[in-house]
Amino acid sequence: MRKGKKVIGLCLAVTMVMSLAACGKADNVDAVKKVEVPTIDSITLGEDYQDLKTSVKILTNRTDIVDTVYKGYAEEFMELYPNIEVKYEAVTDYEESLNLRLTAGDWGDICFIPASVNKSELSEYFTSLGDFETLNEIYNFCSEKTFGGQQYGIANGGTAGGVVYNKKVWEAAGITEKPATPDEFLDCLQQIKDNTDAVPLYTNFAAGWTLGQWDSYIGISATGDPDFMNDIVHVKDPFAKQDDMTGPYAVYYTLYESVKRGLVEEDPASSDWESSKSKMNTGEIGAMVLGSWAVQQCKDAGENADDVAYMPFPVTVDGKQYAGAGGNYSFGINNKASEENQIAAMLYVKWLIEESSIYDDEGSIPALKSQELPAALADFKGVEMIANNPAKEGEENLFEEVNNESEVGINKDDYPKCEILESALYGTKTLDELMGEWNAKWSAAQESLGVEITK
Repeated sequence: MRKGKKVIGLCLAVTMVMSLAACGKADNVDAVKKVEVPTIDSITLGEDYQDLKTSVKILTNRTDIVDTVYKGYAEEFMELYPNIEVKYEAVTDYEESLNLRLTAGDWGDICFIPASVNKSELSEYFTSLGDFETLNEIYNFCSEKTFGGQQYGIANGGTAGGVVYNKKVWEAAGITEKPATPDEFLDCLQQIKDNTDAVPLYTNFAAGWTLGQWDSYIGISATGDPDFMNDIVHVKDPFAKQDDMTGPYAVYYTLYESVKRGLVEEDPASSDWESSKSKMNTGEIGAMVLGSWAVQQCKDAGENADDVAYMPFPVTVDGKQYAGAGGNYSFGINNKASEENQIAAMLYVKWLIEESSIYDDEGSIPALKSQELPAALADFKGVEMIANNPAKEGEENLFEEVNNESEVGINKDDYPKCEILESALYGTKTLDELMGEWNAKWSAAQESLGVEITK
């Protein structure tokens, strides 16, 4: 079991609502095979189903550790359940590949639920793990993968929003205080450029998904409001600039200005995700805007783990900073697998989230509420860490509908964020022009769907 220093707060019981795109039809739910599979909370590990004999396959996006760390998890579990064989398959281009494999039914027994699966479609592909109200008392981030009162996924840990940075680089640049506003952050990046050889801010543009990470900060981190991501569907021009430099505009301004001022890698198109982790470790990079999950990966990428740290995203709301908290990918179990495989998969998922060292290894917030926060977040003193509230009753799919209709693609489509970088890099559009286009698309989607504007 995890050991740590801070017991996770009740504020992490609620989750960040993810924006997802359709990849199937919920009308087919009745055609799904019904089996008698126990709920995850009803299982006693090491005692129940000792005679079960089968083999299960789990898909993962972690190509870097599938044959080492994850193989070790499987071997440890098989000591407890020697009759259940666990095999991993690493998948590159995970989201794109899983979209195809889910519809084809070729994805084994357990996978990380892709972001493209809407909540209303969860029951088409995944086994219910139990009643939401019951599991929500046990695990964090349950609202992200629930629908109709049933729970279809449990988070593979959670993450908080902030900035990964190299302490030695910032010290060498002469920075003595952490930035609390976008302009203060940009000033710090300029100091790094002027006083060190490090790349101030590494965008990882070539990977694509890394730019999509910026969307995670437009809610809690930029507003301090746990209802913002629900209310945004009713807001007129949500991407407009605010006088106090809060809200979505402030987040995208930070990205745009960093690129425009030459405070990022010289050629973003040739950036490389895997090597960026070691460059952060060795002090070749000053900062990267990524969730707290990335801290441990950067620490593990070299010999300078103590130099890698984490700070809040630089936006202040009424004198206070906030950090959004939400789940990483969630484990889902194939509801079309055999009953034996669904039960074996349930056993393995329960063991991973409750008994394995996965949260220590990845530096993430545990799924179990009774476990403790990772050390990477110990320095968030004075920062209120909260999560997005679930959608209002009757509006569970409304954000997804407006987001998809508008093609703004928050937390879903990386291209709009890539366009911000490209516009700043080549001077093709100003940020105000881009945000004006997004507001127009958002308004058109609201009108098309008949959404009431209340703010």
